[in-house]
Amino acid sequence: MDAYINGISYYLPEKAITNDELQEIFPEWEVDKVASRIGVEKRYLSSTTEFTSDLAIAAANKLIEDYNIDKSSVDYLIICSQTPDYLLPATSCIVQDKTGLPKSIGALDINLGCSGYIYGLGFAKGLIFSGQAKNIIFVTSETLTKFIHQDDKANRALFGDAATATFITSEPNKDFFSAKIKNFKYGTDGSGYDKLIIKNSAGHLNKKESNSILDDDGNFVLNDDYLYMNGTEIFNFTAFEIPKLIKNILDVNNLTLDDLSMTVLHQANSFMLDFIRKRSGIASEKMYINLLETGNTLSSTIPIALCKLIENNQIKEHNKILLSGFGVGLSMAGVIIEN
Repeated sequence: MDAYINGISYYLPEKAITNDELQEIFPEWEVDKVASRIGVEKRYLSSTTEFTSDLAIAAANKLIEDYNIDKSSVDYLIICSQTPDYLLPATSCIVQDKTGLPKSIGALDINLGCSGYIYGLGFAKGLIFSGQAKNIIFVTSETLTKFIHQDDKANRALFGDAATATFITSEPNKDFFSAKIKNFKYGTDGSGYDKLIIKNSAGHLNKKESNSILDDDGNFVLNDDYLYMNGTEIFNFTAFEIPKLIKNILDVNNLTLDDLSMTVLHQANSFMLDFIRKRSGIASEKMYINLLETGNTLSSTIPIALCKLIENNQIKEHNKILLSGFGVGLSMAGVIIEN
């Protein structure tokens, strides 16, 4: 049995912060220079009263409205997030109730970040292939900016909050965009788990407030209560492992780079994407970059990019698109979809 993406919608919080505003906060910092390297000019921030479930509900409701989805036909809900409302219960249970989806559906959370959209597609395809579900709403939702220290210039410049919702079904929908989900490849290197981490959290929570570590010039380095990213190690992982993964994705789908219409990778930052593109031999016109207005939104970057391509009518019939997510974990995954 096949599985199809039959619609994608996304939601962004109301509040946004631009590079000009960051420059006012950090006047000593060359924000424009950094922005040109990472490719971000604006990112959206969830409010103090807006949580991951709120973004997820907004995205799911928008999907239902945009694609005229009968709620009673939905039989599974998947939420991908690394910033859930609570350690328990699962955010998917909250979203099921507040979106008015049937009580007869299955609902679960996936705790993955940058590779999460691909893993979610894989899980959804497995549910359909095994006959457990026919119509699945798959939501990615992150409020990571709540966990970035106010003095952390680098991460504040890069990351933003967002949510997306994807409708995955056992049959194609001829009235809307529809793409067949083809074969997957995965990879995990857990030895790098601490390269992108919030150390003081979950089972490792120490209720005593952590002190910030500063460099010799008094600049923020890290605080264990907030997000820490070793940019060099993350770059090394992606720069050398993702080109190999891309080749494996093509091989398992019996394709070559020439067969691809577009490549949509996790929107980590523009410098990294260009480096991967060159190492993989992908033509510049086949590498889609969509960072400027939203920044790095973790598991939501790929579906937001796909939404933009659909909105701009850039995906044509029989187009083959390679999707790949990678990062926190360290985790990576990829798949081909075909319109």
